[in-house]
Amino acid sequence: MDGIFNSPVMIKLQEFGQKLGSNKFLSALQGAMMSCMAPIMVGAIFSIICAIGPMVGLFENGDATYNILYAPYHFTMDLLSLWIVVIMGYQYGKAIGLKSPVMSAVQTTIVFTLIACTWGVNEAGASVIDVTYLGSSGMFIGFLCVFVVCQIEKFCIAHNIRVKMPDVCPPSLVNGFTAILPLAFALIPMYALQIIIQTATGGAFGICSGFMAVLAAPLNALTSVPGMFVICGFAGLLWCFGIHGTMILMSVLMPLMMQALSANAAAYAQGGIEALTFYPVSLFGAMALCGGTGNTLPLAIFGLKAKSEQIRAVSKIALVPGWFGINEPMTFGMPIMYNPILCIPYVLAILVVMLCTLIGYQTGWLIPAFVPIMTLMPMGFAQFFGTLRWQNAIWDYLMLIPAGIVWYPFFKVYDNQLYKKEQETKAAENQA
Repeated sequence: MDGIFNSPVMIKLQEFGQKLGSNKFLSALQGAMMSCMAPIMVGAIFSIICAIGPMVGLFENGDATYNILYAPYHFTMDLLSLWIVVIMGYQYGKAIGLKSPVMSAVQTTIVFTLIACTWGVNEAGASVIDVTYLGSSGMFIGFLCVFVVCQIEKFCIAHNIRVKMPDVCPPSLVNGFTAILPLAFALIPMYALQIIIQTATGGAFGICSGFMAVLAAPLNALTSVPGMFVICGFAGLLWCFGIHGTMILMSVLMPLMMQALSANAAAYAQGGIEALTFYPVSLFGAMALCGGTGNTLPLAIFGLKAKSEQIRAVSKIALVPGWFGINEPMTFGMPIMYNPILCIPYVLAILVVMLCTLIGYQTGWLIPAFVPIMTLMPMGFAQFFGTLRWQNAIWDYLMLIPAGIVWYPFFKVYDNQLYKKEQETKAAENQA
């Protein structure tokens, strides 16, 4: 095993990861994701509560109690891109030497919300904001906004393009007026592009929705077995770059999944298990059998015994959410995005578990679902209630083995890398 860890490929991978980590933009991005652990964990806790409640009969999905308890999730996870943009705008502005990174955060947030949201009025006359793309599906556009806004502000400062104020004015007032022109120079072209896209598409798309639609368009034709491997692997790759690949696939595959469920429900009613048909779209679930997209639960389990304090801390809080298929603590806490050492097993684990699941269907161990289960449940529960078979229920846990085999070598490399950094930091602090 040591030969694998010290192989030229792994060494090059570590060097590449260190180079990415030294990039100011990517460093700010990863820092922002890790800083969002508080809203991620609080949202995960309430999501788990809302998943358990209906299972034990405390309340029903969608009733008043459920909606009250689910509200914190809406304001944490469903606005995740917003919180990341706020923090990333501050950190990137600070990294590139902007005088007021707080104002950088404000400017990036304004530009991002302008193009990610739509503002309207309902029949009662109340203002309504569509926040769909303030969640994880708008994250990549949020990253773009941070880069554009901060670079424009840096350009304006370098060329002394600002509204000048007397030296006797308070610094806060000076910073506020200094931000006027950079904000205008960033906001106007971005908003103009939003209007052009909306006008050209008859209001069907904006920047965020158009970007997602462009990515989804070529995936519509790839719903055969080989095609499912291609698009699910591609979705995992998109996640590595901060694009919600799962959401893109859901928009394409959800109608096909519902058609498959309906067809198998009718077939089961007529002829039982023998009448069920395997549809390739059933492989979509293998993307997230073990702890969410990327099958990351083995990484959390390994992390409990890691040498790195950061990995141990993240793994402890990510373990239970991972059992419920919530892996944002792992994705943002490690982090996995823009981290080549962990991006590779993230994609590979999807493909390996998909291959094992395909074999499970072909050998008859697994049967296709015929009961629609659309709520969050712990590993194995949804598979049991969807098929009423224990074989499907334990499959999730069996898949921890191949997923773990994929994750372990990369976990060890990353653990050693972070442990080395932590020891160097401690040594520097002791010398100081």
